[in-house]
Amino acid sequence: MASKGIALILGAGSNVGQALSSTFSQAGYKVALVSRSAKQSSSATQVSIAADLTNPDSIPPIFDSVRKSLGADPNIVIYNAAALTPPSDATNLFSIDIAKFESDLRLNSTSAYVAAREAVAGFEKLDKSLSKVFIYTGNWLNAVTMPNPVYVTLGSGKSAAASWIGAASVYYKEKGYSFYFADERTPEGKAIEGAISGPAHAEVYLQLADGKVDAPWHTTFVAGKGIVDFPETRKAYIDNYVGK
Repeated sequence: MASKGIALILGAGSNVGQALSSTFSQAGYKVALVSRSAKQSSSATQVSIAADLTNPDSIPPIFDSVRKSLGADPNIVIYNAAALTPPSDATNLFSIDIAKFESDLRLNSTSAYVAAREAVAGFEKLDKSLSKVFIYTGNWLNAVTMPNPVYVTLGSGKSAAASWIGAASVYYKEKGYSFYFADERTPEGKAIEGAISGPAHAEVYLQLADGKVDAPWHTTFVAGKGIVDFPETRKAYIDNYVGK
């Protein structure tokens, strides 16, 4: 099977990350896996890289490692890392330690932004025949405000990331670069309670990576059903904005 290119998975945990690694490898991609606890290893088709994604400065060296180990820039970049810090006082939304708030925001948005920047720089150098896709693992906190202090840092980061992902999906469309904020839902369109489905993410992400579906930048999906649109809780962009 000819290689479809390289899939870089930032935040390669035991659930979604593992499912993505297996699915993309079987589909013909070389795979680069990144996590804080990764054991450094490299082969002709897969590399594991240890990195702290709360530090945006760690992102460019990751791309350097992928190029060195696998011979090219990744054409599929998946940002699958997230962090949440509950307030120290459950009755006070503003009791979250500021250092932790900022750390979570860096992990949930800033490092993802840097990864997208590095991805686009690499896309520019890749063969035109390869798909070029950036996928961010999101949730419905981008579109729905929940008055629960537990979700403050997660929601702030997801919402921040969605803003520039939506913009990028429009800005880079003519170049053929796709950007997605991927959001798993229940069959009723609500947030997932408990563990999200690794296989469901892998199935939809591969479809997005291969360009086999026509999906909006805020892509919602359901395990066992694939992509399902929930327009009432899905963010859209204004495509005719003419502000000065």
